[in-house]
Amino acid sequence: MDPVLQLINLEKTYDNFKLDKISFKLERGYIMGFIGPNGAGKTTTIKLILDVIKPDGGQVLLFGEPSTNAIDIKERIGFVFGDNAFYEFLSAKEMAEIIARFYKQWDWNLFHKYMRDFGLNIKQKIDSYSKGMKVKFLLACALSHHAELLILDEPTSGLDPVFRSELMEIFQHLIAAGEKTILFSTHITSDLENIADYITFINQGKIVFSTEKDTLLEQYALIKGGSQVREKIVNTGKIQGLLNSKVGFSALTNERNWFIKNQIPGILIERASLEEIMVHYIRGDKENVQPALQRL
Repeated sequence: MDPVLQLINLEKTYDNFKLDKISFKLERGYIMGFIGPNGAGKTTTIKLILDVIKPDGGQVLLFGEPSTNAIDIKERIGFVFGDNAFYEFLSAKEMAEIIARFYKQWDWNLFHKYMRDFGLNIKQKIDSYSKGMKVKFLLACALSHHAELLILDEPTSGLDPVFRSELMEIFQHLIAAGEKTILFSTHITSDLENIADYITFINQGKIVFSTEKDTLLEQYALIKGGSQVREKIVNTGKIQGLLNSKVGFSALTNERNWFIKNQIPGILIERASLEEIMVHYIRGDKENVQPALQRL
């Protein structure tokens, strides 16, 4: 079976930014977390997937077909953005009536079901909804035309932890039957720790990695120690980012088992969270790492 989503050497160039031949794929029935700092290329990638902008090179395949092939492919996609995408002076019902015109498969019974499930009043004006309620409304609309692929662009940005936790449960429930697939773009990596099956990390327009979350968290670790062992750790050639402090250092490695096996005195080996992986990779000192690699 073809992947639900596949990007092949996708390129897009602007004056001050380039999406550089990015590739990854997402199989049916899984959640992929799409992470990276602001400006890394997440939203540009999503716009290319949705055919809102055109690529300069490469290809997007949706359900095994080029994304530009037919409007019917778009019927199978639902999207939820963190920013408002509706007329707030309308009621939820009035706004849904406008959205429904764009989808042949719109199902009013399903829409009402999700509105009830999410605790939303269909007669209430959208401008009286909280930010979290607006996200739920967008999700209800995305699901009401039987979308198979959900694309979420920063849907939890600005929401409190309790509401974010509730949304994570909703997303998990949606894929439980194996029919829905979710691409979840966010810079709040803690949202993905429990629900994502795969993680794709983009930085400065390039894919750093795209892999299973559990494998990722098994491979990566933080190596911590005092300044007296810093150079020894750097000279292993197995460090992706180094953060220094007055008393020592914290280094990111994707070869956790190597450090466990070799037992270098004076270091601590700690599990790395997704946030720590991203921070160390982006902010970590490369200048003091690369010369050491070149000397090996």
